[in-house]
Amino acid sequence: MKDIINDYSRYLRLDRGLSQNTILSYRQDLLEFSHCLEDQDMKKYPEDHFQITNFFASQDEAGKSKTSEIRIFSTLKKFYQWMELIGNIETNPMSQLDAPKKAQHLPVVLSMDEVVSLIESPDISKPLGVRDRAIFEVMYATGLRVSELINLSMDDLHLDLGLIKTLGKGDKERLLPIGKTAIEWLNKYFDETRNNLVTKYGQKSFVFLNFRGQQLTRQSIWRMIKKYIAQVGIKKDVTPHTLRHSFATNLLANGADLRVVQELLGHSDISTTQIYTHINQTRMKQVYEQAHPRA
Repeated sequence: MKDIINDYSRYLRLDRGLSQNTILSYRQDLLEFSHCLEDQDMKKYPEDHFQITNFFASQDEAGKSKTSEIRIFSTLKKFYQWMELIGNIETNPMSQLDAPKKAQHLPVVLSMDEVVSLIESPDISKPLGVRDRAIFEVMYATGLRVSELINLSMDDLHLDLGLIKTLGKGDKERLLPIGKTAIEWLNKYFDETRNNLVTKYGQKSFVFLNFRGQQLTRQSIWRMIKKYIAQVGIKKDVTPHTLRHSFATNLLANGADLRVVQELLGHSDISTTQIYTHINQTRMKQVYEQAHPRA
């Protein structure tokens, strides 16, 4: 088996021109597979897909991550294609198998009480506190990505129509409704904070500015959220994306159509949006187990 791996390594180097590091990664995966076969007294690579399935079952038992399993599967798939190409095997067992699915981690979302607590945490007696409150209101009202928020320009606002325009991933433009509360806080921010920054530092196109009158960064939003999360004592692992997750989850929980939420979030594939239905099912199960006397 090692001779075949050596031949395959030469093929990857000479015919495919792959880097040494990539080849070493393939070799490591193939050696791990080979050692598993040798432990079962197998002298050649199996053409029976059940043997491959058993190998991945042993990977699960050994606590291998799904990411590692997906990588090894890809290695074996390419390896068996090469062996089929050179006539080493008659049947390719990998053609009958589906790749392991990556474990899906549900995003962290905030309860309504936690959302309210976070949104109301800035000190609105201070100009930057008003700005921070406006940021939270807009993020939760629209589900904007952080990159979309910091790049929002004054020309993107159509507050008289209750709409804002944003440019999302793949330069995909979308119009989003924005509620009255968020509009009120935007106008308060303009009157009490932004106008003073523009007067002092000059006109800027971006909606949200830092204390030097410059565009906010992703890092500054991250620090701001971490500060307020610590301030209100929320123990969850909250990131700038958490308000977006909470926006989507709460919309679905209150009866919004999945396709509508997909459009609001700017997802190209509805399967990306469907993760929020899983969150609602998980929360429903948790509530049931806590509340039902015989759960």
